[in-house]
Amino acid sequence: MSRMSVRGLAVVSATAVTAVGSVAGVASASSTDTGAGEAPTADATLLQDIPVGQQARVQTASVTQQAEAMAVQADVSARKTAERTARAAAARAAEAKQADARKRAAAKAAAGDPTAGFAVQSSYTVAQLKAMAAQIVGSGQFQCFSNIVDHESTWNYLAVNPSSGAYGLVQALPGSKMASVAADWQTNPATQIKWGLNYMNTTYGSPCQAWAFWQVHHAY
Repeated sequence: MSRMSVRGLAVVSATAVTAVGSVAGVASASSTDTGAGEAPTADATLLQDIPVGQQARVQTASVTQQAEAMAVQADVSARKTAERTARAAAARAAEAKQADARKRAAAKAAAGDPTAGFAVQSSYTVAQLKAMAAQIVGSGQFQCFSNIVDHESTWNYLAVNPSSGAYGLVQALPGSKMASVAADWQTNPATQIKWGLNYMNTTYGSPCQAWAFWQVHHAY
């Protein structure tokens, strides 16, 4: 490696020269500010060793390094800003969805819909399902309704009969019948309970009459 390239590299890394003025300032300081008996600084000595015609290359290399560093920093900053923007947008979308669900529930409640107020969950316990059914069916008919569901699905709102394809808590056949109540019949037990109650009332007169039929025929 030539004397010039070694010295030039040392200057770039040691002094981080960023402009022509910086080079001139360091060089000037080395020649005018060094006191009597004091050795010139390493940086000044190195700069003096570089021919004047080569100093522009040193300056250019330093400025290029600084520009590259600034570009990397700007890219990182842009990514962080984009991530913050995306998170904020997702939060706004989730909040809007929740607000819309609350409005729909309020509309159902205002219309006297017994399934209103039951938030859809990813899973339910049997106790939760029975409590939901008790509110929708009413205490006078709940035990009969519960007896039928015990035998039909053991309170599994995702139950599917492998032979017939009957679906849900009340084993509607086909399960798509329950769409007459709501489109979420596959995953919302409140929809299934309401449909089952309507079916029992329409076909047999009440859940207790439906249960009386079931005990004889083991189906309803």
